[in-house]
Amino acid sequence: MIKLGLIGCGHWGPNLLRNFAGLKNVYIESVCDLRNERLEYVKQNYPYLKSTTDYKELIESPKINAIVIATSASTHYNLAKEALKAGKHVLIEKPLAMYTNEAMELVKVAKQKGKVLMVGHTFLYNAAVRVLKDYIKRGELGNIYYVYSQRLNLGIVRNDINAMWNLAPHDISILLYLFDSLPISVSAKGAFYLQKDIEDIVFMTLTFSKNIIAHIHVSWLDPNKVRKMTVVGNKKMIVYDDVSENAKIQVYDKGITKKSIKTFLGEYDTFAKFQLIKRAGDVLLPKVAFAEPLKVECSHFIECIELNKKPLTDGENGVEVVKVLESAQESLKSKGREIPILN
Repeated sequence: MIKLGLIGCGHWGPNLLRNFAGLKNVYIESVCDLRNERLEYVKQNYPYLKSTTDYKELIESPKINAIVIATSASTHYNLAKEALKAGKHVLIEKPLAMYTNEAMELVKVAKQKGKVLMVGHTFLYNAAVRVLKDYIKRGELGNIYYVYSQRLNLGIVRNDINAMWNLAPHDISILLYLFDSLPISVSAKGAFYLQKDIEDIVFMTLTFSKNIIAHIHVSWLDPNKVRKMTVVGNKKMIVYDDVSENAKIQVYDKGITKKSIKTFLGEYDTFAKFQLIKRAGDVLLPKVAFAEPLKVECSHFIECIELNKKPLTDGENGVEVVKVLESAQESLKSKGREIPILN
């Protein structure tokens, strides 16, 4: 039986609480939040749980094996470091930290203590994303040309981090998962309208090896809820639409084929020696055996503790995402300058 402590029960904490409470081999020892109204929510919905406003009670408790952190991003590093040093396994919401050196230190402490450090990159536990990766890995799309994603909504507006740090970790983690590599460089531009110096919208461009370009658009100031990613290859194209009920993955057998016409027109014609032929084939909607990604994530965390396994979204994965975000933040400050990302 793994005994958990949950620090933070605001926006995302209740979802973590619900999923961990539903696991048979988990007992939630205590929940911490600074706001009494959030603790009242816990008492009303989980009357058997202990609650407190002092997070140190959870970290110092000898009964608790693992700490789940769902607090504001700026607190992640200090809370995770304290929990790891106290000998607790840690699941922390994205981002792992606000700076790459802090994220790397958390990985180091976790290794020293022999504890599981896992980041809540929830979309890597999404069955549709795994199907998308499988199509790419099998070569069904051919050579990847480019990717673009949109993660848009009207709210929730944060006052501690901008829309990029709030929303883009999802898309960045998906791209790193799909291509198994860090991008070579990143550039980003954004604008703030609601609060000074906190960008409400950000447009980010990542350059990967093999001339793959990825574009990410995030906003909490948009009329529609959109969670969509399009991957364009020279053979096929795929749209991953997380909002769709029945068509989360759409495979398009479409493209443009470059065909040589030198044979027909001779060697010394003055115009291009090729013909661009448009293809338009079938659209496939593969069945996706969908389970709630957060439930899969929570189960995976417990499994990694019990079996001493490396998490899919381990500390190193968290470091890579923070590295991209920190470089993108530098680009934002320099009005879109391209920033190299070093391995």
